[in-house]
Amino acid sequence: MSRQTDAREVGTPPLLPGGYDPADYAAVVLRSAEEAAVSPLLVMTVLHNEAYKPHHPLLERLWQWWKPGASFGVANMHRATFEQVQRTHGLSGRWQDLRDDPAFAIRAAVLYLKDLDQSLPQRRTRRYTRDELLALGYNTGERNMRAFARGVPPGPMARSYLRRFRHHRSRSAKALAACGTPSESAHE
Repeated sequence: MSRQTDAREVGTPPLLPGGYDPADYAAVVLRSAEEAAVSPLLVMTVLHNEAYKPHHPLLERLWQWWKPGASFGVANMHRATFEQVQRTHGLSGRWQDLRDDPAFAIRAAVLYLKDLDQSLPQRRTRRYTRDELLALGYNTGERNMRAFARGVPPGPMARSYLRRFRHHRSRSAKALAACGTPSESAHE
């Protein structure tokens, strides 16, 4: 992914709760996912799963003041995860930039999903699709994803994340289709 994103490419999430829709970023998801060879449907569905809190930069700054270890950006990325992606892929931005630049946040999430995909074991349980395992990895980390792939059952929070991921799948596909590009995952 050599192309740097421009914060002006996409709008800032709204200040009012309930006004944020990940579908507004479908074009950025498609471009970033294509550049990294990651399923755009996976990325869009993760964004829908991570839309549980307001993502306006001001609200995220206030949230960080109250909870310093909070995640940032439309993809809710934690600092340690971002720093890992930054080292691996040479990202020039800072973790704090995730809250101000949705395109940068999406790009970082796509790169993390790509890294997770590369660490997914070839032999795995058939209980979950590849995209489901990657989404679980996005939520719980690489080590847990690999355990789920071996058949270790996820805990209640991860099961809830997976239920929401499955629920948001069709909504995400519609958002990508409305952007004019097929959304089916090549990984499934």
